[in-house]
Amino acid sequence: MAGMRIPANLLAGLLAALLGAPAALTPLTCAAAPFAVRLGTEKIALDTIPGFSDTTDLASPRLQDLAADLTSLANRVLLFALTEADLRRFQNGERMDKKRRYLLVATPKELERERVRPEGFNTLVSSSIQEIGKLEQVPDLIKFLEERPIGLTQFLGELRNEPTTVTLLQATRLAPLPGERLFDRSTPQYLLFTTSYVLVRGKALIVSVYTLYFDQADMDWVKVATQRWVDELKRLNR
Repeated sequence: MAGMRIPANLLAGLLAALLGAPAALTPLTCAAAPFAVRLGTEKIALDTIPGFSDTTDLASPRLQDLAADLTSLANRVLLFALTEADLRRFQNGERMDKKRRYLLVATPKELERERVRPEGFNTLVSSSIQEIGKLEQVPDLIKFLEERPIGLTQFLGELRNEPTTVTLLQATRLAPLPGERLFDRSTPQYLLFTTSYVLVRGKALIVSVYTLYFDQADMDWVKVATQRWVDELKRLNR
């Protein structure tokens, strides 16, 4: 968020947990299918988008820590997914794909047992928008991020604003990825992500889509993936 730095443990987790450290995970099973989580008296249906696998049931403290680092301590993580290819690499102790992408769904802990009414949802969204600061017009995202401190998140726009769905677009510069050998140059890293606040069945979901940013194709992907995933989650919870 603008004016706030991504926590140091998040940056460390992105570099250490996802760059090929060996992991003890259970084998991948069949293709993902919708599953339910209980929030108070309500059951909420969740699913990933095609090509991703949820990791919340896997015995990996490293992945659990990374998921927790991506959201506020005031939130409960309901789903954290990697691409199926990246999850296989992680299981095998291999270096992750440089175009890694991941998904997260969380809910505010203080609201998970309460029925959230429209006015309460509006308050949650409004307070979140106030925290992210000033909207910037950014014609060249990489050039813009290179001029900003590592970990300082920038608000890039509002992609969706409906009574039960608000989507925000943000980006930040991560610490450069060290070269594999001492004399190799480090690789710049830029993180692009959306945060959607979605009200379904009286529950507030915080739905996030992340991708490393290299070019316009990543911008196009995160926008399309966010819209399709949010619409699918809403459909599953009609």
